[in-house]
Amino acid sequence: MTIRRYNAGVQRAKGLLELAASLYDTSLSSESMRAAEGVLQTDSRLGNAVRLSLAARTSDKKDGISLTFATGGVREIVAVAQGKISLAWVNPSVLLTMAYRGKGPFRKRYPLRAVAVFPSHDVVAFAVHESTGITSLSQIKKERFPLKLSTRRVDPLALRENSTVFTVAAVMGSAGFSFADIRKWGGEIFPATRPSDPLRRATIASGAVNAVFDEGIKSWGQTALDHGFRYLPVDGAILKPLAAMGYRAVMMSRLGFRGMSEDVQTLDFSGWPMIVRADMPNDVAYALCEAIEKRKDFIPTDNYKPLDIAQLCANDDEAPYDVPLHPGAKRFYRERGFLK
Repeated sequence: MTIRRYNAGVQRAKGLLELAASLYDTSLSSESMRAAEGVLQTDSRLGNAVRLSLAARTSDKKDGISLTFATGGVREIVAVAQGKISLAWVNPSVLLTMAYRGKGPFRKRYPLRAVAVFPSHDVVAFAVHESTGITSLSQIKKERFPLKLSTRRVDPLALRENSTVFTVAAVMGSAGFSFADIRKWGGEIFPATRPSDPLRRATIASGAVNAVFDEGIKSWGQTALDHGFRYLPVDGAILKPLAAMGYRAVMMSRLGFRGMSEDVQTLDFSGWPMIVRADMPNDVAYALCEAIEKRKDFIPTDNYKPLDIAQLCANDDEAPYDVPLHPGAKRFYRERGFLK
């Protein structure tokens, strides 16, 4: 039997990748029942912003391939467009749509393509306690209501680069008010580090907050309903400018929450796209898809299911996209029979 090995440089590079991934399963991490209300979640003291570079050696420059990978959001999308990063894995899909169209936080259109969109079913939701008497977003402005609002940490950088904060601010702006207005009217902002922050669930249960504007709704949405909150619709004149940016409207019934008296329309926040520049060589984009398929059993998913390669190009509820697939990726999916 032929013995296989990687060359020494590849062995070290691949070994470091495995080492980095394995660090999240060490004593530096902890487990708790925080996400999706009953799902065991791993948190870690390690950071989760990834910067990885695979640089060709000087002697390989002519034929060698150098790739740089990153996770992130607005900043990383711009870096891909500028050729500083080869591939970025971002969340959600609408962020890529806005970059492709030159909308929202992006000042111009960027030459970007998707190689894969991973499933993550989510919405941005606007919940208020029934005791407020509020039934619409526009009513908040009309009554200058002093909300006790749980949302993400709000600062100038987040308003520009954090997809959640930007979206919440855009919806409120379309309804005629802002975070500053809430404070001016006597309200208060309760910042949460993430949707599943246990402090958020505690403030919902205790009555310390009477509004939650955020995504990651699997971790707090049912708790809000169970404690007398209702969801406000994003529709009509409020939706129009948001749809022009690239946001999709969806109904919350898809999430299967208990105790909703009626279906409510809000904004889709689904999909984790892997993005590249449009001018990436076709064979490189094809190889990226090959690599995903080979490691599909080891790539974490957000829907608690084994990764289905066909879903990466399906453009379904969990993995939507409104930008073209890269031609190399499209060829891969067609050859495998995933894309008709």
